[in-house]
Amino acid sequence: MITVSGISKRFGDRVAVSDVSFEAAPGSITYLLGPNGAGKSTTMRMIAGLTTPDAGTVRINERPLRELPHTMREVRFNLDTFARHPKHTAKQHLTWQARLGGITVGEVRRVLARVGLADVEDRLVGRFSLGMLQRLGIATALLGDPRTIVLDEPDNGLDVDGILWLRELLTGLAREGRTLLVASHNLTEVAITADRIVIMGRGRILSDAGRDETVALGSGPRPLEAAYLTVTRGSVEYHGRTSAPGEVEQ
Repeated sequence: MITVSGISKRFGDRVAVSDVSFEAAPGSITYLLGPNGAGKSTTMRMIAGLTTPDAGTVRINERPLRELPHTMREVRFNLDTFARHPKHTAKQHLTWQARLGGITVGEVRRVLARVGLADVEDRLVGRFSLGMLQRLGIATALLGDPRTIVLDEPDNGLDVDGILWLRELLTGLAREGRTLLVASHNLTEVAITADRIVIMGRGRILSDAGRDETVALGSGPRPLEAAYLTVTRGSVEYHGRTSAPGEVEQ
């Protein structure tokens, strides 16, 4: 479980996150949505202990991150697809992380197989496609068999087969009783796999509800998209529109 209670963060004069509270429960997939600049990445970095909140607390499985008895068995993160050494192989990349976390090297091959990279474990990461890097990042988050998993846009760069694979992976992990917190812009997959949807805008929580309740806010052929646009209206930091033929922009 992830419990975020009233966290705030300011960078100079800019308020990145303001009094944000929500929970991600075991056995479910909680999505964190919002426009660019909404504060999602800063929130996830505070959950991961990479950024210190100015106020508020974060608990993982009912404890502060630093008090977890075996962090890699409790929670794992993939927040940066490109945080890899290009001259390391996939196996090397995961092996050094396993050794740092006191995890057996044998587990490296298990997670590589689970994400479909077993056949390229000796290929240099610098030669990986974006989709392969995403799979490697997901493997990183699975290393240690954690109870709680946090992913930032894990489907970015995946092809259709990869997205379908990721869908089955995430829902399967939730069925195993794990807690999943996922930041995403892919509303199609969110509509299919979400249990709970948290929407942020300008550093604040705009909506926090179950999938069905959130979808009910919208209408038309893509109700979640309509709901998202309704909730985030006024929270987008930039705007653009395309004129209809013959229409003059004002």
